[in-house]
Amino acid sequence: MNLKPRPNHQLYLDVIRKMSPEQRLQKAIELSELARLAARDGLRQRFPDLSEPEFHKLFLKQLEKCHNRNY
Repeated sequence: MNLKPRPNHQLYLDVIRKMSPEQRLQKAIELSELARLAARDGLRQRFPDLSEPEFHKLFLKQLEKCHNRNY
């Protein structure tokens, strides 16, 4: 298996290691929220004609699928 080059990986690790546990937790929360918003925006692009209640129901269904795959 060929891995994609990660020239800044060591820098990333150094930055993470310098963060306090609270800062790392806050960053994890921020990244989770960003991923959730990106997923929502992508879903909205795929289904632009759904009403807001229908879209919200679809979004929650998609989130449930993701949750089940990770746990």
